[in-house]
Amino acid sequence: MRLGSIEAGGTKFIVAVADENYRILARRRIPTTTPAETLAACISFFQENPVNALGIGSFGPAEIKRDSPHFGTILNTPKPNWAQVDVVGPLKQALQVPAAFTTDVNASAYGEYMLGAGKKVNSLIYFTVGTGIGGGAIQDGHFIGGRSHTEMGHAFVKPYSGDDFKGVCPYHGNQCFEGMASGPAIEARTGQRGEDLERSADVFKLISYYTAQLVLAAYLNFTPEKIVLGGSVISQTELPQIRKVVRELNNGYVDLPDLDQLLVLTSIPDNGAATMGNFALARRLLEG
Repeated sequence: MRLGSIEAGGTKFIVAVADENYRILARRRIPTTTPAETLAACISFFQENPVNALGIGSFGPAEIKRDSPHFGTILNTPKPNWAQVDVVGPLKQALQVPAAFTTDVNASAYGEYMLGAGKKVNSLIYFTVGTGIGGGAIQDGHFIGGRSHTEMGHAFVKPYSGDDFKGVCPYHGNQCFEGMASGPAIEARTGQRGEDLERSADVFKLISYYTAQLVLAAYLNFTPEKIVLGGSVISQTELPQIRKVVRELNNGYVDLPDLDQLLVLTSIPDNGAATMGNFALARRLLEG
């Protein structure tokens, strides 16, 4: 059995092949340029490294409902030239294999659920806090979503007292998590990329506050057994502060579980949760 993964990002596509034990056999980084050029490079990789099924986790918004005539399409993304692009169709036509398609954060959530921090639980939420902020939720092996995928990173946020930052979200300004706590928000606030700052910098106290809001809202809405944080912004340094603020914001309302067990960082190395999730989704197609 050979399983294929495409982690389709706004700056790069990570393509990979694994065996039935999720051992990676081949991997390549493809720059995200035009749709035709990028998808052609993906097809070339899998023609060189054939697979039995393919799992795709994509930036969005995207059409992930299998019964939709537009299944596998990236929708109204601000990414130039990628709006209304059919991703799945050209890949299936060229490779003649079944393909699963979901969002990149859903793929990460599934990777953690199957192979990472969520292996022993029935419900999990995964958040990526990086260039963007997004979340994927799983209950009993199924993604939670109705008409479309969730957009948790664009849920409304209460600005920290005295934080007059205008936000970087072109749709919601300072009224959503992505606008206030993403990687671009850190750079706009400080003039420096987050990875170039000391973790003691004041901006990470704000990021911790907003992440705590995100976590508590997720817990109140879904009461998951595990909440996993991934992406480049949050590190082990911020976790104690995030947990502390979660307790303060809850203010004794619900009986919170042990936050050291509930709220953890991704356990899959090299930010590879989406790739592992794609492999697992491809395997699910083959096993029915």
